[in-house]
Amino acid sequence: MAACTFFGHRDCIGLSKQKLEEAIEDLIQNHDVDLFYVENEGQFDALVHWVLFDMKKKYPHIRYAVVLAYPPKNIPGEDYSDTMLPEGIEEIHPKYAIVWRNHWMIRRTDYVITYVNRFCGSAARFAEVAMQQGKEIINIGIDERI
Repeated sequence: MAACTFFGHRDCIGLSKQKLEEAIEDLIQNHDVDLFYVENEGQFDALVHWVLFDMKKKYPHIRYAVVLAYPPKNIPGEDYSDTMLPEGIEEIHPKYAIVWRNHWMIRRTDYVITYVNRFCGSAARFAEVAMQQGKEIINIGIDERI
Protein backbone atom coordinates (compact mmCIF):
# COMPACT_ATOMS: atom_id res chain seq x y z
CA MET A 1 0.00 0.00 0.00
CA ALA A 2 1.05 3.58 -0.57
CA ALA A 3 0.72 6.95 1.15
CA CYS A 4 -0.01 10.51 0.05
CA THR A 5 0.46 13.92 1.59
CA PHE A 6 -0.71 17.39 0.60
CA PHE A 7 0.88 20.82 0.26
CA GLY A 8 -1.11 23.85 -0.78
CA HIS A 9 -1.23 27.58 -0.44
CA ARG A 10 -2.97 28.80 2.70
CA ASP A 11 -5.59 30.49 0.53
CA CYS A 12 -7.12 28.28 -2.12
CA ILE A 13 -9.11 30.66 -4.28
CA GLY A 14 -10.18 28.87 -7.43
CA LEU A 15 -9.64 25.35 -6.09
CA SER A 16 -12.21 22.92 -7.37
CA LYS A 17 -13.37 20.52 -4.65
CA GLN A 18 -14.28 18.11 -7.44
CA LYS A 19 -10.72 18.20 -8.81
CA LEU A 20 -9.37 17.40 -5.33
CA GLU A 21 -11.84 14.55 -4.90
CA GLU A 22 -10.95 13.13 -8.31
CA ALA A 23 -7.22 13.23 -7.56
CA ILE A 24 -7.68 11.46 -4.21
CA GLU A 25 -10.08 8.90 -5.68
CA ASP A 26 -7.65 8.13 -8.52
CA LEU A 27 -4.91 7.42 -5.99
CA ILE A 28 -7.20 5.13 -3.97
CA GLN A 29 -8.58 3.23 -6.96
CA ASN A 30 -5.57 3.07 -9.27
CA HIS A 31 -2.45 3.41 -7.11
CA ASP A 32 -3.31 1.51 -3.91
CA VAL A 33 -3.02 4.60 -1.73
CA ASP A 34 -4.67 3.94 1.61
CA LEU A 35 -2.90 6.39 3.94
CA PHE A 36 -3.09 10.17 3.76
CA TYR A 37 -1.29 12.85 5.78
CA VAL A 38 -2.63 16.39 5.86
CA GLU A 39 -1.51 19.55 7.65
CA ASN A 40 -3.75 21.98 9.52
CA GLU A 41 -2.44 25.38 8.48
CA GLY A 42 -5.05 26.97 6.19
CA GLN A 43 -8.03 26.75 3.84
CA PHE A 44 -6.43 24.15 1.58
CA ASP A 45 -5.69 21.83 4.50
CA ALA A 46 -9.21 22.29 5.88
CA LEU A 47 -10.71 21.37 2.49
CA VAL A 48 -8.46 18.31 2.19
CA HIS A 49 -9.44 17.22 5.69
CA TRP A 50 -13.13 17.58 4.87
CA VAL A 51 -12.77 15.64 1.59
CA LEU A 52 -10.82 12.84 3.32
CA PHE A 53 -13.49 12.66 6.04
CA ASP A 54 -16.12 12.16 3.31
CA MET A 55 -13.97 9.75 1.29
CA LYS A 56 -13.60 7.52 4.33
CA LYS A 57 -17.35 6.85 4.15
CA LYS A 58 -17.01 5.62 0.56
CA TYR A 59 -13.66 3.87 1.12
CA PRO A 60 -13.66 2.65 4.74
CA HIS A 61 -10.26 0.97 4.33
CA ILE A 62 -8.41 4.28 3.93
CA ARG A 63 -6.75 6.05 6.86
CA TYR A 64 -5.81 9.67 7.27
CA ALA A 65 -4.20 11.80 9.93
CA VAL A 66 -3.96 15.51 10.50
CA VAL A 67 -0.26 15.80 11.30
CA LEU A 68 0.29 18.51 13.89
CA ALA A 69 3.42 20.62 14.21
CA TYR A 70 2.60 21.52 17.82
CA PRO A 71 0.85 19.67 20.65
CA PRO A 72 -2.89 20.39 20.69
CA LYS A 73 -4.17 22.87 23.23
CA ASN A 74 -6.73 20.27 24.47
CA ILE A 75 -9.70 22.60 24.26
CA PRO A 76 -12.77 21.02 25.89
CA GLY A 77 -15.18 19.75 23.24
CA GLU A 78 -12.56 19.63 20.48
CA ASP A 79 -12.08 16.29 18.73
CA TYR A 80 -8.45 15.32 18.21
CA SER A 81 -9.16 11.70 17.24
CA ASP A 82 -7.84 12.10 13.68
CA THR A 83 -4.68 14.02 14.64
CA MET A 84 -1.16 12.90 15.37
CA LEU A 85 2.15 14.37 16.50
CA PRO A 86 5.10 12.92 14.60
CA GLU A 87 7.52 11.07 16.84
CA GLY A 88 10.52 13.27 17.58
CA ILE A 89 8.85 16.63 17.03
CA GLU A 90 8.87 17.31 20.77
CA GLU A 91 12.63 17.82 20.49
CA ILE A 92 12.33 20.41 17.70
CA HIS A 93 12.33 24.14 18.48
CA PRO A 94 8.82 25.52 17.73
CA LYS A 95 10.32 27.92 15.17
CA TYR A 96 11.28 24.92 13.00
CA ALA A 97 8.39 22.58 13.82
CA ILE A 98 6.36 23.13 10.63
CA VAL A 99 9.38 22.62 8.37
CA TRP A 100 10.41 19.51 10.32
CA ARG A 101 6.86 18.12 10.17
CA ASN A 102 6.67 18.70 6.41
CA HIS A 103 9.93 16.84 5.82
CA TRP A 104 8.64 14.04 8.07
CA MET A 105 5.51 13.72 5.90
CA ILE A 106 7.49 13.75 2.65
CA ARG A 107 9.72 10.92 3.86
CA ARG A 108 6.68 8.75 4.52
CA THR A 109 4.75 9.28 1.30
CA ASP A 110 4.83 8.12 -2.29
CA TYR A 111 2.51 10.75 -3.75
CA VAL A 112 2.02 14.45 -3.07
CA ILE A 113 -1.09 16.33 -4.10
CA THR A 114 -0.31 20.01 -4.31
CA TYR A 115 -2.28 23.16 -4.82
CA VAL A 116 0.45 25.39 -6.21
CA ASN A 117 -0.51 28.32 -8.40
CA ARG A 118 2.45 30.57 -7.67
CA PHE A 119 6.07 29.63 -7.31
CA CYS A 120 6.74 31.22 -3.94
CA GLY A 121 5.85 30.20 -0.41
CA SER A 122 6.14 26.97 1.47
CA ALA A 123 3.66 25.00 -0.68
CA ALA A 124 5.84 25.49 -3.76
CA ARG A 125 9.03 24.91 -1.76
CA PHE A 126 7.86 21.61 -0.29
CA ALA A 127 6.44 20.45 -3.62
CA GLU A 128 9.94 21.00 -5.02
CA VAL A 129 11.53 19.09 -2.11
CA ALA A 130 9.13 16.18 -2.69
CA MET A 131 9.90 16.20 -6.42
CA GLN A 132 13.65 16.15 -5.72
CA GLN A 133 13.10 13.10 -3.51
CA GLY A 134 11.37 11.26 -6.34
CA LYS A 135 7.80 11.59 -5.11
CA GLU A 136 5.06 11.70 -7.71
CA ILE A 137 3.50 15.17 -7.70
CA ILE A 138 -0.10 15.82 -8.68
CA ASN A 139 -0.71 19.56 -8.87
CA ILE A 140 -4.35 20.59 -8.83
CA GLY A 141 -3.49 24.30 -8.77
CA ILE A 142 -4.59 26.81 -11.35
CA ASP A 143 -1.18 26.69 -13.01
CA GLU A 144 -0.51 22.96 -13.30
CA ARG A 145 3.12 23.40 -14.36
CA ILE A 146 5.24 22.21 -11.47
